[in-house]
Amino acid sequence: MHAPGGGRVAEEAIDLWSWSLAVDDAAAARLAATLSADELARARRFVFPVHARRFIAARAGLRRILAGYRGCAPADLGFRYAAHGKPALADNGPPLFFNLSHSGHLAVLGVSTVGEIGVDVETVTAAAEDVAARFFSASECAALAALPQAARAGGFFRCWTRKEAMVKALGEGLSMPLDSFDVTLAPEQPARLLRLAGEPDAAERWSLFHFEPAADCIGAVAVPRRQCGLVFRGSISP
Repeated sequence: MHAPGGGRVAEEAIDLWSWSLAVDDAAAARLAATLSADELARARRFVFPVHARRFIAARAGLRRILAGYRGCAPADLGFRYAAHGKPALADNGPPLFFNLSHSGHLAVLGVSTVGEIGVDVETVTAAAEDVAARFFSASECAALAALPQAARAGGFFRCWTRKEAMVKALGEGLSMPLDSFDVTLAPEQPARLLRLAGEPDAAERWSLFHFEPAADCIGAVAVPRRQCGLVFRGSISP
């Protein structure tokens, strides 16, 4: 992949990058040369080749972007993993926080120096109201039900991506109940955390951002910092 601008992360902000995962076998083989042995082993475990190619393109893009900030070759980066699998750079450089998400053929990466972040992107399909009943809080379910039927798919995915971004920022993985906090989901409401169990001032400490990287995709970014912005850095090309 062509090197992005790289350099410094925007001050008091999160840099947001995106790229396509739709690569052919030849491109996937070229990109695989930047990956580590454990990443290649993970790619080989996919049953379907298309999923292996997407994984390779996602990790290669992650490496290319982070290498731009670090000023090194993508293959030189090393990663360590937290208890729930969230990666971090294994070098001794200045703190650089990042989170990767992908859905279908699209990958999105957030990069920041302000603290741990969470990013989620999803392809919009029909509203999964049975999923909402299982995982959303009572107030979120009520807010979703109050939307016109035609608006519920958007409402569902706004809520889902914001909740996933929160869980990823907190680094709790599947151990965190999704109904332990509330987020906004109506189209006229700004993205915002409304409640986090056990932390009465959480809504004043967190920032949530909504973005739409493609016509059929909805995404969210979460960061435990109130004064923070989101900077769209654009796409990188295979």
